[in-house]
Amino acid sequence: MASYPTSRDGTPSAATLRSCFDAVTPSTVGLEEELMLLDGETLDLLPRAGAVLARTGGDGRFKLELPAAQLEIVLPPAATVAESVSALADARRALTAAAGGVGVLATAGAHPFAEPLGALNSGERYDAIAREYGDVARCQLVCALQVHVAVGGHDRTLGVYNALRSYLPELAALAANAPFHAGRDTGLASVRPKVAELLPRQGVPPAISSWEAFAEALRWGAAAGGTGEPRRWWWELRPHVAHGTLEVRVPDAQATVADAGAVAAVVHALTAWLAQRWDAGDLAAAPDPSWRIAENRWAACRHGLDAQLADLRTGERVPARELIAGRLDALAATARALGCEAELRDARRLLAANGAERQRMAAGEGGARAAARWLVEAYAPAPAPAPATVAAAGG
Repeated sequence: MASYPTSRDGTPSAATLRSCFDAVTPSTVGLEEELMLLDGETLDLLPRAGAVLARTGGDGRFKLELPAAQLEIVLPPAATVAESVSALADARRALTAAAGGVGVLATAGAHPFAEPLGALNSGERYDAIAREYGDVARCQLVCALQVHVAVGGHDRTLGVYNALRSYLPELAALAANAPFHAGRDTGLASVRPKVAELLPRQGVPPAISSWEAFAEALRWGAAAGGTGEPRRWWWELRPHVAHGTLEVRVPDAQATVADAGAVAAVVHALTAWLAQRWDAGDLAAAPDPSWRIAENRWAACRHGLDAQLADLRTGERVPARELIAGRLDALAATARALGCEAELRDARRLLAANGAERQRMAAGEGGARAAARWLVEAYAPAPAPAPATVAAAGG
């Protein structure tokens, strides 16, 4: 059920949308991580996520997803990326403990060698998706890292949303982490976007001219067959109506907590930097055309950090690594103000070798199965440090 007030047709009105995006605390950040449950011996997908969830004792950080071998960590908004990363590490440790005796955990944009069609979880929402999409739903064995940033102010949020669309290919290239599929190296930096786009409303999101236009799009979707539910706007960026955030959905799930923190810092700083530019009146009035952004999206999907990304106005191509390095330089001051300077610096490690490149290195002579083993070994963070103790008097 939707958690926001709705109009008579069940979709939010423009006034409701405005109030939702006005009500947030600006610059908070939240993370959602999708992850895979694997058989401890074969390392194949293990469709027993429900059994692991049952062991968490109703912990609200954990939920099921559509595939029966997938869970999701959902974290509340935090003031800084460092707080979110610490919470993610705690959640990974807790879920790893819950999975003990059932299976092992790992995450990436896609499992390296699982069969392309998998079992799905049951439930009213999942059953409806399975009825509608059939085997296309069973193909969705993919995992994302979703980063929520609260911009604050409905006009400001909409301006940042339209501008942020243009930067999604850069984020996709940096966070690419799915080179293998069904046991083969696909030649792509990430196969996840190609699997995901078997469903509708994927990829580069449309520009939104006003909250009235968004409300009308949701109303039309409801009348046309059920796509008025904002959660079914599966684009790689969307205004999240329930949270009042911009939800960046383009990054692949990241193998390690540190990688997730680096990607989250880039998203957080980039969104805040665009908000500063909106405040200064520096954002372009007309959003960039979706098809031009999609050209860069394909280059990022295919080549990752080795891509050539085109300027959206001139068409001039720039190496992705060079472009992103310059972007990190431009975001440094904003990151410092947000308290994510260290995590943004760590993004340069990803720029040297992102998840896709490290999976290929891990594969070595062992192929996709060796890549899966590396993902399992990378998933659980180090144990939390023990609490400090007070030394005995005279000790």
